[in-house]
Amino acid sequence: MAIERLQTHQLYHVAKLEKLSSKSTKDLPPIDEIVGQERAQKAVEFAMSIKEKGYNIYAIGRNGLGKRTMVLRYLNRHQHEPDALFDWCYVANFTESRTPKVLKLPRGLGNQLRHDIEKLLEKLVGAIPLAFDNELYIGRAEQLKNQLATKQQTELEQITKDAKEKGISLTITPQGDYQFIAMNGDEMHTESTFEALTKEEQTYFSEAIDELEVKLRNMVRQLSEWEESYNEKIKKLNDEVTGEVLNHFIKKLKKDYSGYPEIKTHLEDLRKDIIDNVDIFLEESSEQGEIAAAALDKKLPRRYKVNVLVSHPKDCFPIVVEENPNYHSLFGYIENATYKGTVFTDFSLIRSGSLHRANGGVLLMDAIKVLERPYVWDGLKRALRSRQISMTSLEREVTLSGAISLDPEPIPLNVKIILFGDYRTYQLMTHYDPEFGELFRVTADFEDEMPRNADSELQYARFISSFVHDNNLLHCDRKAIGRIIEHSSRIAGDQNKLSLHSAHIANLLRESNYVAKQANANMIRQGHVDAALHNQELRVNRIQHNVMEGFLNGTTLMQTEGNAVGQVNALSVLSTTDHMFGVPNRITATTCYGEGDIIDIERSVDLGGSIHSKGVMILTAYLHSVLGKNAKLPLTTTLTFEQSYGGVDGDSASMAEFCAILSAFSKQPNRQDIAITGSMNQFGESQPIGGVNEKIEGFFDVCTIKGRHPEQGVIIPRSNVHNLMLRHDIVNAIEKQEFHIWAIDHVTEAIEIFTGKPAGTATEDGSYPINSIFGIAQAKLNAMRK
Repeated sequence: MAIERLQTHQLYHVAKLEKLSSKSTKDLPPIDEIVGQERAQKAVEFAMSIKEKGYNIYAIGRNGLGKRTMVLRYLNRHQHEPDALFDWCYVANFTESRTPKVLKLPRGLGNQLRHDIEKLLEKLVGAIPLAFDNELYIGRAEQLKNQLATKQQTELEQITKDAKEKGISLTITPQGDYQFIAMNGDEMHTESTFEALTKEEQTYFSEAIDELEVKLRNMVRQLSEWEESYNEKIKKLNDEVTGEVLNHFIKKLKKDYSGYPEIKTHLEDLRKDIIDNVDIFLEESSEQGEIAAAALDKKLPRRYKVNVLVSHPKDCFPIVVEENPNYHSLFGYIENATYKGTVFTDFSLIRSGSLHRANGGVLLMDAIKVLERPYVWDGLKRALRSRQISMTSLEREVTLSGAISLDPEPIPLNVKIILFGDYRTYQLMTHYDPEFGELFRVTADFEDEMPRNADSELQYARFISSFVHDNNLLHCDRKAIGRIIEHSSRIAGDQNKLSLHSAHIANLLRESNYVAKQANANMIRQGHVDAALHNQELRVNRIQHNVMEGFLNGTTLMQTEGNAVGQVNALSVLSTTDHMFGVPNRITATTCYGEGDIIDIERSVDLGGSIHSKGVMILTAYLHSVLGKNAKLPLTTTLTFEQSYGGVDGDSASMAEFCAILSAFSKQPNRQDIAITGSMNQFGESQPIGGVNEKIEGFFDVCTIKGRHPEQGVIIPRSNVHNLMLRHDIVNAIEKQEFHIWAIDHVTEAIEIFTGKPAGTATEDGSYPINSIFGIAQAKLNAMRK
């Protein structure tokens, strides 16, 4: 194939926007999806359609591809099943306070129930004390009390009378105990007077007192039974009064919630507990009230409240993005409150986590953040396996403490988890955690780029319009849209592709908007986009500026005109964190009498990477196949990158290295106004390389520094032509024939361009024409062999 000198239209793919009828984004309808991600979108649709366990999603792709935006837009458009959503409430377990009960309610009912229960409690707080503070209740209670007192008095009087008849008095000690004392007439016997009595009289009093004490003990036992009976009657009276008040107020509530068995059961349990614990409503400064105040709550009995953990509004599908997935924010936690220096907790202090709020819907998280937080990944797997959310205290799990805490009933879990991460994280999780593949069975793989055609350009224009409308930016005119699309191809490194790195395009639009506003423009135009791109480069190109300064002041040696033997200008790319630029390098080759070895100095001093060494070995194999088929090469060649003080890797200089070696063999000079990039195989065929735009621009800039003349140019592999999206100043220079780009298929074409002579084609006996480069080299080698 003849050597091709590229034309202007091959260097830059101009966006023609053939299917765009609008003059600006103002009239261009926005797009409600991320362009070019059909594969990932189908994966998300598939996972969302399957209800079985384990069909969660891992979204793979670099940051800035719009993974989260695409998923959120799809989820907001997706038709969801409203029946799968419920409100979740915690209420007191009246039989076991450490295990609060869960109420599963139709969505929207949780807050209504809480409100109704609070209204009921407010009424009871006022009505129950009033029911116990009226004449009817007081009269009945007094009657029961008087009956007990009358019985006590009657019995006591009878014993007192019996004792008096026997000359004994019943008295009460200062300690409140009953005591029988023998009487001496109207006076009590003293110790001396009692001793003065006869034996018969002392025996009489002793036996009489013993008999009376037996009667007294029987009476005390009888009194205890009467008191117990009295307490039961009072309790029954209290229950009746409380029940009457409670039934009056709770009747409507029961009727309203008659269709919900769980609520009916809870209301009945609540009614029984209020009757059993009516004192809570009767003590004015009750502990319950003080605790409620301490917890910044209404002064209502906390025991009977409803803790609405999650309540879903009507017609709302829960889509939760958790930015900080630590254990508590994900699985919820139980708060503590302080009352009179004592820490306490109860069911009303249970707080929801992201899993609770996303239950029945979708939870989106960053995979790296999930893995970074302690215990979160294990907890998430446990929840997905068991399909329930347990509020087990993290402190209890990670310490040996046996502190008393709540153990609420677990909540059934029905959620789709979407993790966002890169491919490396996906590989690590797949390799090191066998459960990962079981729980995340769907992979949504996001593309980095998309094909560029008239349809995709229109889609991209609508994406630009979406961002402009969503962020209230100035509208872009048609040329600005085209310039942004062309820059997207530049990022993709391919004329026929568009980059899907939406974050980069979004930043460019914001900065173009800033430039336009600074210029008081009413619309973003092409010049504003160019200025924004220039500003972006200016912020990150300090290293490039310093490197180019070396060519300007002569520190870095480089010829951009004339000829030299064993010397070629090669092209390389340097990268910083956020910038990539091309720099030419001088490659030199020298020869001496030897065994035909090629010594790669970079490799010898451990500055050459393995790929670079492979490239040198490949060109060595080709060199021997060309010039050493019939006899051993009598030359040893030394090859190096001049003024290279860092590592060298990659095989994109292998064609340049071959041209330098062949020049050294043949003593034919190479043009120094031309640079070359490209790798080669063992047959001398050129192979594509990366960073072709940056490499060409780097040599063009050095030529500008050293002095431009119209014969300068760059040789590239023909397979790299579709990667060209060059700067406009280079395109203009080529259009004026002040700079040139040659596209080649074989290294021999490069030799012809460098030397101005044919490389030569071997005859059947392996010899080359004497006027060709291979022939000249062969002749010199044959002379050395002789």
